[in-house]
Amino acid sequence: MNKTLSVSAIQNGTVIDHINSGQAFRIVHLLGLLDKKYKVTIGVNLPSKTMKLKDLIKIENYTLTNEEANDITIFAPNATINVIQNFEVVNKVITSLPASISEVFICPNPVCITHSEPVNTHFNIETQGKQVKLICKFCEKEFDRNQVTVKI
Repeated sequence: MNKTLSVSAIQNGTVIDHINSGQAFRIVHLLGLLDKKYKVTIGVNLPSKTMKLKDLIKIENYTLTNEEANDITIFAPNATINVIQNFEVVNKVITSLPASISEVFICPNPVCITHSEPVNTHFNIETQGKQVKLICKFCEKEFDRNQVTVKI
């Protein structure tokens, strides 16, 4: 049986694999990859033995910071992040869900002070079972990770 790659390999950079299906573009915005001049390959709804469908992001010639890697867990708690050099995995990044995140998301509450005053958003992050909840510091409302939008 011949094995083929759906997405080509990269020589150097970072591969974010096992992203929950439908979350790749949120991670691209979270990392600000559209503003950076790196070659980015995005695979959406790729077949996966363990997840049925998954997303994948490959960033050539860029290594994520620990903070960026941890922020990804908000949208993809089971993602694997590999650093690639000369087409080989040289490091598997261990991540943990951050306790809070600032200046990244827009509060979905339309009456939150962050919409009318020049303050940076800040969310505390909690898990409830497999659910990731973001709690706005200002309006104290709780949101599911799928309710928040990344500031662009």
